[in-house]
Amino acid sequence: MSKQWWKESVVYQIYPRSFNDSNGDGIGDLNGITEKLDYLKGLGVDVIWLSPVYDSPNDDNGYDIRDYQAIMDEFGTMEDWERMLSEVHSRGMRLIMDLVVNHSSDEHRWFAESRKSKDNPYRDYYIWRPGKADGSEPNNWESAFSGSAWQYDEQTEEYFLHIFSKKQPDLNWENPVVREEVYSMIRWWLDKGVDGFRMDVINFISKVDGLPDAEPQEGKKYASGSKYFANGPRIHEFLHEMNQKAMKEYGAMTVAEMPSVTPELAQKYTDEDREEVDMVFQFEHVDLDSGPGGKWDLRPLKLRDLKENLTKWQKALEHKGWNSLYMNNHDQPRMVSRFGNDGEYRVKSAKMLATMLHMMKGTPYIYQGEEIGMTNVRFDSIEEYEDIETLNMYREKREAGVPHEDIMKAIYVKGRDNARTPVQWNTTENAGFSTGIPWLKVNPNYKEINAEAAVADPNSVYHYYRRLIELRHNNEIVVYGGYDLIQPEDETFFAYERRYEGESLLVICNFTGENAIFHVPDGYKNKAGQLFISNMEQDQSLSFGNELHFTPYEARVYRVKH
Repeated sequence: MSKQWWKESVVYQIYPRSFNDSNGDGIGDLNGITEKLDYLKGLGVDVIWLSPVYDSPNDDNGYDIRDYQAIMDEFGTMEDWERMLSEVHSRGMRLIMDLVVNHSSDEHRWFAESRKSKDNPYRDYYIWRPGKADGSEPNNWESAFSGSAWQYDEQTEEYFLHIFSKKQPDLNWENPVVREEVYSMIRWWLDKGVDGFRMDVINFISKVDGLPDAEPQEGKKYASGSKYFANGPRIHEFLHEMNQKAMKEYGAMTVAEMPSVTPELAQKYTDEDREEVDMVFQFEHVDLDSGPGGKWDLRPLKLRDLKENLTKWQKALEHKGWNSLYMNNHDQPRMVSRFGNDGEYRVKSAKMLATMLHMMKGTPYIYQGEEIGMTNVRFDSIEEYEDIETLNMYREKREAGVPHEDIMKAIYVKGRDNARTPVQWNTTENAGFSTGIPWLKVNPNYKEINAEAAVADPNSVYHYYRRLIELRHNNEIVVYGGYDLIQPEDETFFAYERRYEGESLLVICNFTGENAIFHVPDGYKNKAGQLFISNMEQDQSLSFGNELHFTPYEARVYRVKH
């Protein structure tokens, strides 16, 4: 397996709207990011991933792009962006941008042309179809944001496909001219100095010929068509072409967001010999607490399921390919609220979860605020929420007679706005995020949880993340070592080992709020262990006996020579 800078890096995701507002309009912006670069440098991260900052009508928080080569007014100007990039690079960090090319905004110049007439030169940039004989949609696919994936357009009396919002029409990747337009745009950004891309739902770009109906779902008008557009027939061809025509000569880092990807497919996508993408974001582990009714159907997470799932991915990409490591992002709730304990053990469980994740093989992604242990939020009223997915789901469930309280319970656990509340910088008004009225309310717990307090406290979550990042930078075993799960059936401990060049790391994480005894595996008994990192005060060395005693949410990593 080759050594690469992006394997040895730690990435920090910025959701710009909620990061830091420099001009008091309540919306985070590019100059706000530039103001906080020393904070990120202090944390030790190598790469900043910026969620979309392109010109957009903002139907889906910037993932609906009106102009790929312009900056959204709310975020600043191209000059602001260029200054930010220069400041990122001057601190020895890199920048990757979001690449959203499964769809554009319906306000994009291409789509404005496309909808004018059936013989417009841009018509074939998008996926247009006539309705069925009975006047219904071309097929029964459901949009990811609920309702039909088709929108009727009266001007040409045809439907266009939108797997996401109706303001996000899908681009037609079968059209080679579209692909060339996309590659040209990618090269334009790389020429400006961008270091790579996170590729939004990129495995949806190849659709099955004929766009057939999906299996009907009981009692529902529309059905998930994902088997006809996720990992479609030409996806490997398209990704390889993009790599060759746009990414390769720049050495750009690429991480592909891929819903419905399997470990076997991910191995293909990330196999360096195939030259498609560097790593993938998959979603299996963040769906383990969803019931048969999907994301909003809550069920408790079983630790055994989490271990089994993460191990499956670790083993599948151990020798070929590469994993990305994450537990939360702009679309997922806060990890300490979801997988840890955001009350009494907030700090300790946040550190434990970070240990579990950062000691694995792959490139870790930190989502803004995670490094200070930010938590989910509970707004009283649905009016206080902004997320399109949440609001659509609430409306549908209320129409179906589901009580308000039951829906809110699901939103408190799974809603995307949990991750989007403004970053809590200090104890001043609006947590120091803005001098204006924030676009989304600040989590009221900012007086206790904020970056200023975390930086000042040597025992904070922030300083623990700094240590984890430093260990990755200084120890090849963390980056390149093999991975093996220990005691897969245990519902208390997530324990595994990493092995590399004659030594191992023994990683032990207590996932419960109880004191617990860890039974030392035979291969470690009577061996000398050096403490590598722990979220509790510990002796720096020990000789392993039969058992180790752990307090609630305690994590320890030992280094052992073999």
